[in-house]
Amino acid sequence: MAGEWSIQDLAKAAGTTSRTLRHYGQLGLLEPSRIGANGYRYYDQQSLVRLQRILLLRELGLGLPVIAEVLAGAQDTTDALRTHLELLRQQQDRIARQIESVSTTLYKTERGEPLMAAEVFDGFDHTQYQEEVTRRWGKDAYDSGDRWWRSLTEQDKQNFLRTQREIAADFAKACAAQLPADSDTVQNIVARHRTWLSDGTQGKPVTNEYLLALGEMYVADPRFRKNYDVHGEGTAEYILEAFHAYAAAHPA
Repeated sequence: MAGEWSIQDLAKAAGTTSRTLRHYGQLGLLEPSRIGANGYRYYDQQSLVRLQRILLLRELGLGLPVIAEVLAGAQDTTDALRTHLELLRQQQDRIARQIESVSTTLYKTERGEPLMAAEVFDGFDHTQYQEEVTRRWGKDAYDSGDRWWRSLTEQDKQNFLRTQREIAADFAKACAAQLPADSDTVQNIVARHRTWLSDGTQGKPVTNEYLLALGEMYVADPRFRKNYDVHGEGTAEYILEAFHAYAAAHPA
């Protein structure tokens, strides 16, 4: 029909993926204007305008739950943007302090001058996820994880972060190759990811509920999403789909 686009055409035009659009549909953010007899999804001009708004809000860093509120009219767009602007200003201030900290460290290191801890670590905050962890899993979970992280050597920390980057890259490659989320290859990556998570929980079981909650955070929170979408848009949704397949195959 004239004036409508298939999900593939819309994804290509918007520079995103069909998987991402389907995920938006599951969340009620972007329903297709019609579904053909063949099961294909089609979108009209109104859908294009709505998707443009979603992508703009995502570009501004708003999470999907907040975007849903904005689109539903439950949260005024200007209020949401004001909140985000304040967060950006806080981040800008923190980055400025980090730049100053690194500049000072470089300056003093080159000249053999003694360093001050307050200067070296100004602007760096490893506790940025304290609120989310405490709210979702309790204060004990955060305190335990914090003690574990502080107990690691610098090399252990680097190894832990490198493993995460390698897992993220493998998920992205599988997503780009369009491997089924429940395939053996992808499920093996999920198993590696689960093992990596268990290091951070100090050996406590990584339950399906915990795994799926993290997957939702990877998709909904831009701070988490950037760790997985760095290799390709839609990877976070792909990971969540793989997590669901894993949980279905390994019921508690």
